[in-house]
Amino acid sequence: MTSTVPTAAHDEHESGRPVEPPITMFGPDFPFAYDDFLAHPAGLGQIPATEHGTEVAVIGGGLSGIVAAYELMKMGLKPVVYEADQIGGRLRTVGFEGCDGDLTAEMGAMRFPPSSTAFQHYIDLVGLETKPFPNPLAPATPSTVVDLKGESHYAESIDDLPQVYRDVADAWNACLEEGADFSDMNRAMRERDVPRIREIWAKLVEKLDNQTFYGFLCDSAAFKSFRHREIFGQVGFGTGGWDTDFPNSILEILRVVYTEADDHHRGIVGGSQQLPLRLWEREPEKIVHWPLGTSLSSLHGGAHRPAVTRLHRTSGNRITVTDADGDIRSYRAAIFTAQSWMLLSKIQCDDELFPIDHWTAMERTHYMESSKLFVPVDRPFWLDKAVDDRGNPTGRDVMSMTLTDRMTRGTYLLDDGPDKPAVICLSYTWCDDSLKWLPLSAGERMEVMLKSLGEIYPKVDIRKHIIGNPVTVSWENEPYFMGAFKANLPGHYRYQRRLFTHFMQDRLPEDKRGIFLAGDDISWTAGWAEGAVQTALNAVWGVMHQFGGGTDATNPGPGDVYDEIAPVELPED
Repeated sequence: MTSTVPTAAHDEHESGRPVEPPITMFGPDFPFAYDDFLAHPAGLGQIPATEHGTEVAVIGGGLSGIVAAYELMKMGLKPVVYEADQIGGRLRTVGFEGCDGDLTAEMGAMRFPPSSTAFQHYIDLVGLETKPFPNPLAPATPSTVVDLKGESHYAESIDDLPQVYRDVADAWNACLEEGADFSDMNRAMRERDVPRIREIWAKLVEKLDNQTFYGFLCDSAAFKSFRHREIFGQVGFGTGGWDTDFPNSILEILRVVYTEADDHHRGIVGGSQQLPLRLWEREPEKIVHWPLGTSLSSLHGGAHRPAVTRLHRTSGNRITVTDADGDIRSYRAAIFTAQSWMLLSKIQCDDELFPIDHWTAMERTHYMESSKLFVPVDRPFWLDKAVDDRGNPTGRDVMSMTLTDRMTRGTYLLDDGPDKPAVICLSYTWCDDSLKWLPLSAGERMEVMLKSLGEIYPKVDIRKHIIGNPVTVSWENEPYFMGAFKANLPGHYRYQRRLFTHFMQDRLPEDKRGIFLAGDDISWTAGWAEGAVQTALNAVWGVMHQFGGGTDATNPGPGDVYDEIAPVELPED
């Protein structure tokens, strides 16, 4: 399905066809142009020379932590990165034992929208390539099969599906238009019309903060049919079924559709983990204090610090860090980028680290479960053409990208050409569907998935093409994550606002400053790498500000313009 609602065109293509301005994930809660901030020749700011070389703890070596460390290093500070496992976080790319090294599986983030423009800045910076990701009914996807209640439909476009699916797509577009001013918001975001964005969003936040995704659908005349709501939940729009999100706040879903986060996805050639790994090794061309040729890796002697086991405040309002090796170091500033639940369980913390309202917000954070299972295969056999019972060609692919209500839910077919080994993501699931897998080993999971797919494709022997052992992940069972990504429940807007705005520390008591929260779960767009980058840049601004630095007058940072674009503040009483 598609989340796209037609909007007015504002420019013309050289051919004379209307073209809309591109959209970016810079709002609607905090419409700051992070892409322009990054691209400006003046850079992100500077700190006084007397502060050069000062150590700053960066806790968590995922994308947010590595971006923050990289930018702090460029300013002349000395980031000290602590990481419990490996550089990358949920940008985790793995290989298959005994298979060619080019054959990989994305255990975490695997598809990225063009609207992730700050994220794209770093992709371009380190020279990575992207290619279209084969989502359901996407142009890069040869065919899609929708299998619900034992009935399968083959499609190369939405027009190939029965009318009821097109009715569901129309209902979703109508629902967005009627209940969420979609066209007006889409236009305002394309034009970066901040006053209009804020005007529309302020009304919606007040109106919808207590509403679930499912309740939003039920309130729409377009979705009065339970059958339509059921199909929409199982098939969804963009990337597949969204029924696992039905209990979540509708504001979370609106952020996705407004920013086109679920559209036109691209994958990173060679795997997404390359991005933080390349930033770790990259030697910036423009750097202050440190000699040319300096990298994060060289500052750390090639190895990051181990897991953090304790965080507490000590004299002078220092942030004191104890790591798994027993080493204790104190810092004037620290950035915490791991999932916030780590502060509640894995890391011993003093209550004085944060104001009590921020602790409450972290405790209330709601994480989604998510699981994946991949197998390597000898070739993209799914591109073979099927024949009927009489041996006559049908013109259809023998297997397709598959959306189903069976255990697999979503099956993705990934290849690099017709004559090369390929990969099948046998299943990608969330929440309750993910929990159904939890007790099963990788091999047991594979058997369940092959059985489900065998019922959809009885003539296809997937097993004979498998050339290696399966690889799997359940993020809720990963000890340093305990979930895949944040998804706010109804009524959680105030909590998210506290976490996102934490980088504005002039508003905090002096004894609660110095440690900055970042990471995609601190952002408004959790589950998207763009949110990790944006909150990293907020934290960098916060550290720079704390050390007496500032931005160039021609390139104000997120804290400089905060009062003009601050997130809507709802009353507490």
